[in-house]
Amino acid sequence: MSRKLYLLILWVAILVILAVAPHVLDIYYTNVIVLFAIFALYAISLNLLLGYTGLLSFGHALFFGGGAYATAIALTHIPNLPLIPAVLIGGFTALILAMITSPLLVRVSGTAFAMLTLAFGQLMYVICLKFRNITGGEDGVGGFPIPSFHIPGIISIDMTNSTNFYYFTIIVVGLCIFLLWFLTKTPYGSIIIGIRDNDLRVDYLGFRVQPSKAVIFLISGFFAGIAGAYYALLQDLVSTDGVLVIYMSFFPLMMAFIGGIGSFFGPIYGSALLTILDELIIRYTERVELVTGLVFILVVMYAPGGFAGFLAYLKEKWLSKPSFRETGKEIS
Repeated sequence: MSRKLYLLILWVAILVILAVAPHVLDIYYTNVIVLFAIFALYAISLNLLLGYTGLLSFGHALFFGGGAYATAIALTHIPNLPLIPAVLIGGFTALILAMITSPLLVRVSGTAFAMLTLAFGQLMYVICLKFRNITGGEDGVGGFPIPSFHIPGIISIDMTNSTNFYYFTIIVVGLCIFLLWFLTKTPYGSIIIGIRDNDLRVDYLGFRVQPSKAVIFLISGFFAGIAGAYYALLQDLVSTDGVLVIYMSFFPLMMAFIGGIGSFFGPIYGSALLTILDELIIRYTERVELVTGLVFILVVMYAPGGFAGFLAYLKEKWLSKPSFRETGKEIS
């Protein structure tokens, strides 16, 4: 079986499973799949910084939480706000936050970048706690209306129905993931990988490093905000401890490392593995973070390539059958 045919069959199988899932699963597990998709997009947006540009962020919840709060507040205070604009408000709010912070962040890297992102994330946490009249303080913003997907004169779909919301989320999140994947295959994707590997060489070649970092930072923040907006719609509640707590910045990092930061699809694997792990652990203990933390440590110590690296190892050892012509060539 050729590789292209194998991939085609795999993608068709995935699409069929996603299509029939809400009809064979109950509402709880349907929402688990929606949550997995949201966190997969969130982790991929972070991996654009970490895996592709070499920038370790400890404060990505700034954009995820900013998008969630913006969507929740907009739906609370703007009557009859349509669904798509509500989601885009979350994305563009995160984009604005990225524009505010990027002039400082793109000038640093390494530990300084990580600590500054952590500081900005915690600053947002404190701001949302203090401006109680807008954000609800510790109580957060909840009970806002979930608008229908409405195209005047054509279609109106009720998004309070879990099945409708499932399909809407899977389609839009899938489109966002495809756009990010396509970005990595463009010449600009090669530039950001070059910045990760050797930013001085990229500068010598005539590409401006800091503006390139700023662009990828804005893109990463925007899609993290879209993920946050969907999280707000799913939960119908946004609070500081739910979307801005420091764990929400480390959670996508864990997904990326467990799935494999060297692979675009690694964060998707990590999101799936952690979602399944959480569902299993919660049945026996409430210390979910302790167990997932231990798993994260073990992966970093003994499997730095993550699940994607494990799949590559299996492909090299068992699935690949190199012919005489392929002898001496590296198996991709």
